[in-house]
Amino acid sequence: MATASPSVFLLMVNGQVESAQFPEYDDLYCKYCFVYGQDWAPTAGLEEGISQITSKSQDMRQVLVWNFPIEVTFKSTNPYGWPQIVLSVYGPDVFGNDVVRGYGAVHVPFSPGRHKRTIPMFVPESTSKMQKFTSWFTGRRPEYTDPKVVAQGEGREALQKAVFSVHGLTSPRPLALVHIKGT
Repeated sequence: MATASPSVFLLMVNGQVESAQFPEYDDLYCKYCFVYGQDWAPTAGLEEGISQITSKSQDMRQVLVWNFPIEVTFKSTNPYGWPQIVLSVYGPDVFGNDVVRGYGAVHVPFSPGRHKRTIPMFVPESTSKMQKFTSWFTGRRPEYTDPKVVAQGEGREALQKAVFSVHGLTSPRPLALVHIKGT
């Protein structure tokens, strides 16, 4: 009698990070990476990437357009640890240093088809005036050494007491659009 090998399924993510709105910032670029469970493995495509630098549009919307393609295929034996995409947006401060302008994460859609997701972006901030001044003076703002912590449950204990600045949630326009097609 032959032993049955565990069956696997494939998840293909094909889409793009379309655009963002950060009204107070310009010349931004975007990084993406995927966070997934132990039973998941990438089989094709890129798990992480970095976009070009883009400037705001000159119309009233002031949209930053990347049209940054994403294409990756995963395989797994069960849905636990379903992949999430983590976005990090960076841009120059007044001194020309690259600083984080936003972090956000969203699960890859569970159903096949065309999906459009709006991802709220947040930025960790210093908790005291002294830390804020030191951050400003040295050009080293608070940021994660590994942006994947945004999507993970473990290691986020410190986030409960952190101070965040959320960008654009009062804006009627979406901050970041990710078109994802899952099959």
